[in-house]
Amino acid sequence: MQSLEAELERARGLEVSALADAVEAIGFECTRCGACCKSEADDPHTATVFPDEVRAVQDAAERDNRRSEAASNSSSRGSLEWRDVARPMPYGLDGDGTGETFEWALQTDACGDCAFYREDGSGTGECTVHDSRPLICETYPFSVALGGTSQPMGEAVDEEGMVRAHECEGLGRDISRADAESLAAALKERAVRELEEAIAVRDGYAPADPDPGETVVHDSEGAKRPDGTSYER
Repeated sequence: MQSLEAELERARGLEVSALADAVEAIGFECTRCGACCKSEADDPHTATVFPDEVRAVQDAAERDNRRSEAASNSSSRGSLEWRDVARPMPYGLDGDGTGETFEWALQTDACGDCAFYREDGSGTGECTVHDSRPLICETYPFSVALGGTSQPMGEAVDEEGMVRAHECEGLGRDISRADAESLAAALKERAVRELEEAIAVRDGYAPADPDPGETVVHDSEGAKRPDGTSYER
């Protein structure tokens, strides 16, 4: 298995044009069906989010609040807290959600759907933080097959097997070259970011040994509590 550093160099060397060729060949257009934003088979929606992406969503919500306040001349709806945006990735935690984990996931609602997903009366979905959505959402249903990156289950869509596609009803639809290149650039950025995050977590990790009932998330910035504050014993 390649080291994370070697995989990071491979990610940085990916050619956006080649990734775009693969995306363009299979085609894709989001149908706003919401399948990638909802819980599946009673499993809550799980999408990895980086620490700075959490803050980007918080900032976007704050800007939206200010615009709404100005337009309606009403009081602000309040800012989003860290917990409103992200939750500890459940994988590796105990059954009661306590212990140590190594990623953040987007927050979910009571139904297990992404907290930022909305549907109109006709069933058409939308992301309420679309312009600030995490890279994993921006690039869905595609990923690149590199060690140390999150790889959706799916088939290779290029001869080298580098680009993978998860099952999605939007696949096979026409996509412009410009949109394919934009998606490909985001794919490369996501691969690089995931590997940089993994290396930073590995290098900075120290067992937190949380007390019973506590939860600790290790990310590239250190150990944190579920509210995003630093974890210190």
